[in-house]
Amino acid sequence: MEDNKILISHAPHIWKGFSTSRIMYLVVVALLFPAAAAIYFFGYYAIYLMLTCVVTAVLTEFIIKKIRKKRFIMDGSAVITGLLLALTLPPRLPLWMAALGSFFAIAVVKEAFGGLGYNIFNPALGGRAFLAVCFSKEMTTWVLPPHFNYDAITGATPLSENFVYQSDKISLYKDLFFGNTGGCLGETSALLILIGALFLVIFRIIDWRIPVFYIGTVVLGSFIMGKDVLFQILAGGLMIGAFFMATDYVTSPVTRNGRIIFGVGLGILTVIIRNFSNMPEGVTYSILIMNAFNPLIDRYIRVKPFGFYKKSKNV
Repeated sequence: MEDNKILISHAPHIWKGFSTSRIMYLVVVALLFPAAAAIYFFGYYAIYLMLTCVVTAVLTEFIIKKIRKKRFIMDGSAVITGLLLALTLPPRLPLWMAALGSFFAIAVVKEAFGGLGYNIFNPALGGRAFLAVCFSKEMTTWVLPPHFNYDAITGATPLSENFVYQSDKISLYKDLFFGNTGGCLGETSALLILIGALFLVIFRIIDWRIPVFYIGTVVLGSFIMGKDVLFQILAGGLMIGAFFMATDYVTSPVTRNGRIIFGVGLGILTVIIRNFSNMPEGVTYSILIMNAFNPLIDRYIRVKPFGFYKKSKNV
């Protein structure tokens, strides 16, 4: 007799026609907006970085699946990992370092835990954290866009201590919003990140709760700390992290209340790291830390099963 397998999973159980592959490739389409900004502001080398990361990610997953004697499915998850990793890298990082980070993201952070659906941490951010530890100098070496007015600025990225902007704040906000400033490939243009995020929200690929409560908590925390709130939102990797990484299905909570708690936790950690640590940016490690708490959130924040009621003590 053929063994019948029962699949047990969290709700919802109604399929609306969006397969895993379709969801993944819609995310890839959304990521093309910040990717286009990276190419425009940092030149064709950005294309080489993105291709290196994506090709390495796909090849690594293919090889490891063969070693593990598992079926390789081109579902787009490796493409997303490679592209996201590339968008979190400095614009002139050596290609072999990018390839190494992409290999680590797939081989260790994803496949070592069992593959898609079993990984605890976001693979792209895990790969970035690995590179930051191994190549701290290269991972903090920045270039300014060629379109930028070099007479107006000295320093590296906006969140760095030596960042000095000599023009007015309106011009600074404008440059941060459109992406005409230093930083990682995909984090500089808030405008194109928002366009890609809106695309995902319209197609209901991501839940608005995590990014809204994440960014909202950063706004509140920055206000309490006496920081420039708008600057804290537009500078660094907050926008791309909130919409494209914190919302990862596998490493984020499944319940609505759980996602709110997750987003608030991300915001608190980001504010703490930005203001009390020696790191100017806190998005990467905030998301990785909350990824570790995700199973605990799912364990204790549960939806009441349909038809269940609390038994009265008088009965």
